[in-house]
Parts: sequence; structure tokens; C-alpha cells
Amino acid sequence: MHRTPLGYQVWAIAIYLLETNIKGVSSMKLHRDLGFTQQSAWHPAHRFRETWVDNNGLFSGPVEEDETYMRGKEGNKNESKKLKQGRGTIGKAAVVEAKDHASNKVSVQVVERTNAKTIHPFVEQLTEQGATVYTDEATVYESLPTNSNKYDQESVGEYVWAQAHTNGVESFWALLTRGYQGTYHQMSVKHLNRYVHEFSGRHND
Repeated sequence: MHRTPLGYQVWAIAIYLLETNIKGVSSMKLHRDLGFTQQSAWHPAHRFRETWVDNNGLFSGPVEEDETYMRGKEGNKNESKKLKQGRGTIGKAAVVEAKDHASNKVSVQVVERTNAKTIHPFVEQLTEQGATVYTDEATVYESLPTNSNKYDQESVGEYVWAQAHTNGVESFWALLTRGYQGTYHQMSVKHLNRYVHEFSGRHND
């Protein structure tokens, strides 16, 4: 709220709307509901999203780990903005998530790419020693350091390759996708981390 011309009442209403709408609230709806410009509505929304940055502590497990890709498909873009580099993940941003069964908390982060260099530290920094981590069968998880100081390979801290154990993260991706398609329609890479923290923060609250 520092150095903002918006009154406390406006901030309180904006925060309430963002907190209670499970699929989020666009700046266009905020500007109509609160009676000021879209640019003025965009400001408090993004400031509030910054407060939802994950701070869950270590996950005791079992922990589900998965990744997805966000942003629009190439076929939906203006011809001048198409990358024309093939299909699949081209032009999309990677997002990784971990969900703790014990607390039902999630932690989400936008990453440059889904390789061992980015995925492994994300998992290790979140997970307690000895916790079981469930993943799908993506090859990036095969080299997770189960014999490092972080995990005891002879304890329950072994990795289980079973899609059946990642239903929790799949449900979170479904909610995030509904918010993207039904509310925001577009999330720029520059601000994507704020949006995913909004959804994880609302889930964790």
C-alpha cells in the first residue's frame, strides 16, 4: 500500500475479491466493481499477489512432484507473434509444483526449463530428509539424489514412479488452467510467477 493513492477501503475490497474467487479476478472486473481505471486495478492486484509467495517450510511428505506448461497455444496467436518452431511446449513457460500430503500445502515456481538443473534443487529445498517423493515417469526425475545427504535411500525416502500418486498436483493444475482460460485469458511470462503464487497462496490459505 506504500505510496498509493488508493484508499484502504479500496484495498480491502480488492483483497477480499482476490481471496474469495477461486479462479481469480481480472483487473477488468476489479475496475468495473471498484469504479476506477483498469490500470489502477492492475496495481493492487499484482501487489497483493506478491504477498502469496510460498513460505511453507519443509514438506514432510509424501510429496507429489510434477510440472506443466503455461501460456496460449501457437495456433491462437496473431500470425506476427507465432514462433513457428514446431508444436508442443514451444512458446510456453514451464511451471513446477510440489504438494505435501501431510499439510496439503503446495509450492509452485516458474522455471526456465524442466531439466535436472532446475527440478532437482526445487525438490531438495522443499523436502525433509527421508520423505517419499511421488513423480510421474519423466526421465528428469530418474537421477534425483536418493543417496545424498538430503535423502536416505534405505528409508522411505525412495522415489516411486507412479502417475497414480500425483493426483493432487493434477487437480491443482486443473484449477490453474481454469483460472487462466476463464478469468485471465493471458498470463505474460514476465508476471507468470505472480499468478501461480496467487493460486498456490489461495490454496494454502
